[in-house]
Amino acid sequence: MNDLYDSQRSMRNMRKMAMQRGVVAILDVGSSKIACLVLRFDGSAKMDEGGEIGSLAGQSGFRVIGAATTRSRGVRFGEICAMGETERAIRTALQAAQKMAGIRVDHVIACFAGAEPRSYGLDAQLEMDGDLVSEQDVARVLARCDVPDYGEDREVLHAQPVNFALDHRSGLSDPRGQLGNTLSVDMHMLTVDAAAVQHLAHCIKRCDLELAGVASSAYVSGISALVEDEQELGSACIDLGGGTTGVSIFIKKHMIYADAVRMGGDHVTSDISMGLQVPMANAERIKTFYGGVHATGMDDREMIEIGGDTGDYEHDRRTASRAELIGIMRPRVEEILEEVRARLDAAGFDHLPSQQIVLTGGGSQIPGLDGLASKILGQQVRLGRPLRVHGLPQAATGPGFASAVGLALFAAHPQDEWWDFDIPADRYPARSLRRAVRWFRDNW
Repeated sequence: MNDLYDSQRSMRNMRKMAMQRGVVAILDVGSSKIACLVLRFDGSAKMDEGGEIGSLAGQSGFRVIGAATTRSRGVRFGEICAMGETERAIRTALQAAQKMAGIRVDHVIACFAGAEPRSYGLDAQLEMDGDLVSEQDVARVLARCDVPDYGEDREVLHAQPVNFALDHRSGLSDPRGQLGNTLSVDMHMLTVDAAAVQHLAHCIKRCDLELAGVASSAYVSGISALVEDEQELGSACIDLGGGTTGVSIFIKKHMIYADAVRMGGDHVTSDISMGLQVPMANAERIKTFYGGVHATGMDDREMIEIGGDTGDYEHDRRTASRAELIGIMRPRVEEILEEVRARLDAAGFDHLPSQQIVLTGGGSQIPGLDGLASKILGQQVRLGRPLRVHGLPQAATGPGFASAVGLALFAAHPQDEWWDFDIPADRYPARSLRRAVRWFRDNW
């Protein structure tokens, strides 16, 4: 656990360096596209005297000065399966974004879907004896959280304190500077498959870049697609991507649950490809132009030219009704939404004060999806677009860019995570030199 703590801390330090230089790249590694944004910061981020990262360190205004997308290669279910192809795709997107920005970028913050995320709720308590709560006290109570045995092949991606309580007062977002006898914390920890994170880090290293942060797509999509009230009162963000569908639940402006369904828009395209016997590229075009999930009487008469270039005249001149196309698409979309419903039920979403559901991601653009989703999920459903940020091109304002925009917001305004606080000396290994140095510094 200490290894991971140190690696996350070093990434936070790299992020600080990138922001001091004034420029950082955002990379959304998806199953259908790889999006890259280049951000320029206004330089308001400053380190404190000790050079340490404090709470919500380096909040800063930013502007998008470069943006590019390319078709994703070598990524399935949100995980890298062909390193060389993914490396080429990342280089393509990054070079195009750098060319538009007119500046070279060394540090990149990446997000990815998939990797089988699992959520854990942890808690801990610390006796204060009526003292003021300091930064060290918060670090001590976080370190007291009893971390479950989540397996050797998994890594902690996010570990965020979502609620503090001081004596009988709960719901505190930041207890520092307040007086009390007992400090309690509730922490949300998200673990993912370690191999997926390592492959992403290795791929970015092969592109001659420094990884300055990594995040879950489900989390950053929620940051950009949910409005402030929804994040505060309790909402779910469903990010319908190409290979996976991310599910995240927010309350009190913190993510309290995340999961992923290993199905997405590419599976709908694959069904159309098999049902109409056309190549994937044609199936994607047909889905984009004529797709839907609600058939009406008109759709039996609306004929779609399937097209093709096999050279067989009869085969290439085939047509299909829009009702047929909807009949192929709807069962798969229903299956994805049923899986999402099961995830929300398992998370206890029904018990939240507000139960707004926001659909975002490229797959959410299927006409009629919000109506079908409200029937299956049984809640108020709306289609979400990412927040507008300075300099974002018009082409990158659609739901498919929710992860990329959310990651930009996450880079500029990071939430407190466990590794933003100094780990207490008694949590270091027994013979650690750092433990001795910390003890000496604290006691002399």
